[in-house]
Amino acid sequence: MNRKLRYALFAIGAVLILAVTFNLGYAIGGGMIHDRSAGLPVVDEAWDAIVTNYVEPAKINTDNMSESAIRGMMAALNDPYSAYLDPQMYNLFESDLEGTFQGIGAQINLNKSGQPEIVAPLENSPAQKAGIKTGDVVLAVNGQSTAGKSLTEVVLEIRGPAGTTVKLTILHQGATTPVDIEVVRAQISSFTVSSEMKGDIGYIKINQFDTKTNDEFNTALQSLIDQKATGIIIDLRDNPGGIVPVVVNVASHFIKEGVVLTLVDNRGNKTPVNVNPNGVFTDLPVVVLVNEFSASGAEVLTAALKDHNRATVAGVKTFGKGSYDSNFPLQDGSDIYLTIGRWLRPNGQLIEGKGIEPDYVLTVTGDDEIQWAVDFLHGG
Repeated sequence: MNRKLRYALFAIGAVLILAVTFNLGYAIGGGMIHDRSAGLPVVDEAWDAIVTNYVEPAKINTDNMSESAIRGMMAALNDPYSAYLDPQMYNLFESDLEGTFQGIGAQINLNKSGQPEIVAPLENSPAQKAGIKTGDVVLAVNGQSTAGKSLTEVVLEIRGPAGTTVKLTILHQGATTPVDIEVVRAQISSFTVSSEMKGDIGYIKINQFDTKTNDEFNTALQSLIDQKATGIIIDLRDNPGGIVPVVVNVASHFIKEGVVLTLVDNRGNKTPVNVNPNGVFTDLPVVVLVNEFSASGAEVLTAALKDHNRATVAGVKTFGKGSYDSNFPLQDGSDIYLTIGRWLRPNGQLIEGKGIEPDYVLTVTGDDEIQWAVDFLHGG
């Protein structure tokens, strides 16, 4: 994937979707740019000392040493979704975001304790059939603890070719004793957008933003308009994010002009991303439903519609993941997946670590939230 052409607003797109961060880590406009060569002489000294003097030269594997050094640098960043991807992991990554996956069919996130947690298994997925549930904490993958690993690494360890088995050590929500669950991976194709009429109100659920999402959304929106919808509900609950241009394209069905988000790099340079008119446009009233797992790209869309006065937001405060990431392929086929910037909502505020406060905090859940939105659009 060309890092100049596509940024991700979540850690890594896969059957297991990522959307996490807890610390700002960089003060916008005030960060220090480090000397690129600082520290390298010491690394060279250590390398030479080992290669020249270690008692058993046959045990020295410079490829492994290089990989370990890179992993150490990534770990020192203490960023839960920046990661080193070995060649096999990078090949898996390259197949992401196309809407067809090989894996267990579940969304995963980091909970507030920093543990990988199942957000939602996909309907009829291997994960759901094996007994994986929302709120499950993944303690180990194939017997290897997830403690201390980036979410990127955990996700890619769970992924794998269709027909193969992965063993997950799971702590169910409310339980005190973990259980081992074996899941047979499968080829999973799923639509990211679903829609239906709720009386005279159009309802659209977006699960994530991948390469097919805007086309699916455009088709769904046109269908609802053709059915004489008087208002639109956009359900972004449990949506972990996706590809920047796709989020911008979806926002552009409701916003005619202006900024959708602003990218801010590690030098404080700001790059505004404007609407991109495409397909159907509507000025129908909109309610956006969000929850604590609405993250990253979902927050970008929510903030854009809210700040442009194009939607009323209801639910609970969103996750607060406000950074974007990019790939840096290395010559041996491996890759560094790195957080390279933060983004600002149209009103200039950060979402990183803050989230989006809804206009209306809802105490109801599930389908009752949808009914609340229908009643609100009816003037209730």
